[in-house]
Amino acid sequence: MTILTGNQQLVKQINKTLVLETILNEAPISRADIAQKVGLNKGTVSSLVNELIEEQLIYESGPGKSSGGRRPVMLLFNEKAGYSIGIDLGVNYILGILTDLKGHIVAEIQKKLSVTGVEQVKQMMIAIIEDLIRSAGQSHYGIIGIGIGIPGMVNNDGEILLAPNLGWKNVRMKEEIENRFQVPVIIENEANAGAYGEKLYGAGKEFDNILYVSAGIGIGVGVILDGQLFTGSGGFSGEMGHTIIIVNGKECSCGSRGCWEQYASEKALLEEAKNIPIPYADKDSISIELLVELAKEGNEEVINLFKKIGAYLGVGINNMINTFNPEQIIIGNRLAMAKDWLEESITHFVKSHTIPFHQQDLSITFSQLTTHSTAVGVCALSIENFLKTNVK
Repeated sequence: MTILTGNQQLVKQINKTLVLETILNEAPISRADIAQKVGLNKGTVSSLVNELIEEQLIYESGPGKSSGGRRPVMLLFNEKAGYSIGIDLGVNYILGILTDLKGHIVAEIQKKLSVTGVEQVKQMMIAIIEDLIRSAGQSHYGIIGIGIGIPGMVNNDGEILLAPNLGWKNVRMKEEIENRFQVPVIIENEANAGAYGEKLYGAGKEFDNILYVSAGIGIGVGVILDGQLFTGSGGFSGEMGHTIIIVNGKECSCGSRGCWEQYASEKALLEEAKNIPIPYADKDSISIELLVELAKEGNEEVINLFKKIGAYLGVGINNMINTFNPEQIIIGNRLAMAKDWLEESITHFVKSHTIPFHQQDLSITFSQLTTHSTAVGVCALSIENFLKTNVK
């Protein structure tokens, strides 16, 4: 008897989740249309809808169009039922955002990061989270979770195994932040989170097999296979920035030599820029923002530098295309600011070197969420976790 009850509860939970997802993705939608789409009878759908209304996850709007009888009551997802916080920890910045349950950004805070010590960075993150909580409006569920994107290897338990550009090894902060704010915390690799954000809300909506290249100070790659985020058996796939493209090349912070990110990242760009005359700045104050402005003004040396970095991006992208045969490559993070001068070099290298079969129906594009992909992605992961755990 107990087993039967358990099975009934599980079936109900599965059906309720299915109804909620349908409303989330198809709203405005009627009870009858939900029943038709998910294959449940109208009585079951009506009962589950009433529970979701009581839980304030959905609500009824005005009547929809009639197909010949009584006008149906339309259902909408209640995106204002709670808020999610997303933190993108870069090597030289921290971006924090507050979103509603549909991923719309309500507030954001960005601060420069001039330190890399674990405790110092953690205290900065905590201060940003506190400010974002204060900016949240009244809602039924309040803050439903916090997501943190990290530029490094993160295992399935949220432990940061290695973040070479921060100098971190075996860092655990998930439990401490959960205890402080009394909400679930998800820690994920920033490229994985960026890929997920672009799949749900950005350039990847129309594709199911995507490689997202996060080109910032380092390079990470997020992988979407068959519409799902792929993280590998241990949770830390996608470290393509540390694949070797030049044997015995430049030293890398990971301990190896000739890694892709030493030639095609924001860090590589800024190092190369020190070797050319840059107006308005000394070598220590060169930024990608300044280089983009100079390129807009027609500075040929800066434009050529971007083209060189673009070609090196093409090298790694070519290797990934030949390995994964994706439908789409999305280039994101801070280097995406220089799309106008990188794109031609990237596409030229791919067309010249990638196996032709892999180029058929391949889309190479730049991020729609630009510098917000990771923060939006970890917010989405927190929202997904909240909906799964609260639908019973």
